[in-house]
Amino acid sequence: MIKKIFMSVAVLACTLGSIEMKAQTAVDSAYNNGYYQLRMEYFDEVPSRKKEIVFLGNSITEAGDWLDILPKKRVANRGISGDISFGVLARLDKILENKPAKIFLLIGVNDLKREIPKELIIQNYRKIVNRVRTYSPKTRLFLQSVLPVNEEKLIEPFKKVKMEDIVYLNEALQEIAKENQIEYINLWEVLGNKEGQLIERFTPDGIHLKPIAYIKWVDYLKKKKYL
Repeated sequence: MIKKIFMSVAVLACTLGSIEMKAQTAVDSAYNNGYYQLRMEYFDEVPSRKKEIVFLGNSITEAGDWLDILPKKRVANRGISGDISFGVLARLDKILENKPAKIFLLIGVNDLKREIPKELIIQNYRKIVNRVRTYSPKTRLFLQSVLPVNEEKLIEPFKKVKMEDIVYLNEALQEIAKENQIEYINLWEVLGNKEGQLIERFTPDGIHLKPIAYIKWVDYLKKKKYL
């Protein structure tokens, strides 16, 4: 009888292990595509400077003309179109080598697009915070809210991104910021409307931003004394 019980437990353990492995395999966490590699090669060739202000994220960050908007600041654009939280983690050490003065992080919407579990995204946020605090403790890290979408204009590839999931991530970001005594920046205050949607005139497709939105974004950061 005891032997049968042990065998049943062993079978159950193997079954659960198999399910867990399948679940992990199902997570689309790949980031190192051709465009990612091109951007990384570009970053490697850019002259390194200490104490930069780094804007870090995906296509929303990459599309910002930060140097034009902040001509008197030492700014670095480290956005990569299509990037996810796993990709940010993979390239973070390279960024921290130069001991940036500030990092403005905006990441997560592509994770949601790929249906990466929210708890896994939050886990990556925590890893990012811990790594910055460990390897560049004097760097001021700002956790910027994942932007709302405009559901009426939203293009098909991002239809899987739901507002409730964005809200969930932002609530988690606020908690992480509070726990670590760092700044959480609620960009909804400047880029969102009363209905909690991305302001229509700021977006061409319901997810990305028009150039004017970046000026409003930077003006907001200045108003809040973050820049």
